[in-house]
Amino acid sequence: MDVVQAIILGIVEGFTEFLPVSSTGHLIVVSQWLALPQTDANKAFEVIIQFAAILAVVANYKSKFSLQHKVLWSKLILAFIPIGIVGLLFHHQIKELFTTTTTSIMFIVGGIIFLVVEYFYRETAAQTTGVESVTYKQALWIGIAQVFALIPGTSRAGATIIGAMLVGLNRKASAEFSFLLAFPVLAAASGFDLLRHYRDFEGAHFLPMLVGFVTAFIVAYLTMKLFIGFLQKYTFVGFGVYRILFGIVLLWIMY
Repeated sequence: MDVVQAIILGIVEGFTEFLPVSSTGHLIVVSQWLALPQTDANKAFEVIIQFAAILAVVANYKSKFSLQHKVLWSKLILAFIPIGIVGLLFHHQIKELFTTTTTSIMFIVGGIIFLVVEYFYRETAAQTTGVESVTYKQALWIGIAQVFALIPGTSRAGATIIGAMLVGLNRKASAEFSFLLAFPVLAAASGFDLLRHYRDFEGAHFLPMLVGFVTAFIVAYLTMKLFIGFLQKYTFVGFGVYRILFGIVLLWIMY
């Protein structure tokens, strides 16, 4: 992997990790477009840029990372438990789902779900307008919805945002809860991958990793801020349409 490829993948990871469009799906597609083989060194690179996304959450919401918000974090940990259990027990089976066909189909399915939910959703009826007000019951249901993100192409952000909207959060609170929930999820996933691939860092080039890390951090940090501003004026309909079109294009390219 060279520096230009590292920048491209860093941008893709940073931009898509917190949007409801599946970062994993985009990384799979872009990696194939760049003709990057799934070598051990490239897998180690993906772990590094995912850590960058984790740090972007901390940088954007550093005020939330304190004992004053221990109740909020107890709810976030509760929301993390379902995907943690399922991911740990079935990680081998989940890996087998990582195909372009599955990713394409789930892009389309997720897009349709967004359009249906937005059609019936009423922002004015949402009772929960801030992450601090999320109840334990809501947090658990959001966590259950997040389990579907284990299917490539579904999108962790998309699954949690849809789950949050369905249990009464407004769009902004749904997105921010999804951002914060990314911290334990990505930390666990990256930590697990790090234990499995730590030897692979020996064969990786330092400069592309550093460039990819910095790129992913900056893009993820800015994306979160811009996304919240976007939700003050617009809905998720555009993301639903994009997902459907992207999935159709992928299927067309393959077949």
